[in-house]
Order: sequence, then structure tokens, then C-alpha cells
Amino acid sequence: MMEEIDNNCLCKIFKALSDANRLQILELLIEEEHCGCELLAKLSIGQSTLSHHMKILTEAGLVDGKRKGKWTHYSLNEQGFKEAKELISQISKSLKVQEG
Repeated sequence: MMEEIDNNCLCKIFKALSDANRLQILELLIEEEHCGCELLAKLSIGQSTLSHHMKILTEAGLVDGKRKGKWTHYSLNEQGFKEAKELISQISKSLKVQEG
């Protein structure tokens, strides 16, 4: 029997992955943890735009943020990526069963 797919989680993940700036942020975080100030400089976006993108990525469980003084330092949430991969795999299997 198929596990029930958490549509709310899936929507958050797809929303997080559906923006070029957020994908670029994820690419940077794959390499290493980055301070918000570093991301601002590398992306050439404003503080409020970065905050918006980071909120979406953290709500999706893909990124973690730690406050260090004035800035927040961001890193990939490996467990979040594992869960996202499992959800996407689950929906893929579900679609194959329906096609079958």
C-alpha cells in the first residue's frame, strides 16, 4: 500500500525549487555555509529579497539558518533534502501506478 503523500510539504518543496535565485542560493550552499552578507554580494539582490528567499527555503526544510551576531549564516539541511527526495520519489511512484 502506498504511503499518503504530504501535499503541503510537497508544495513547499516545489515552491522553493521553482525560482532561479533560490536555486542559485542552493548551489552556493552546496559548497559551504554562507553568511547572509556573502549571499547578498554574490547574488546582487537586496536584503529584503534575500530574506524572502531564505524564508521559503527554510520553511521547505532545505536550508538551516543560525544567527551569529548581526548576520544569519545559512547551510543546507541534509535531512530536509533527504525527505524532499523521498517525497518526490513517492509522487513519481504514485504517478507510475496511475499510468500502469
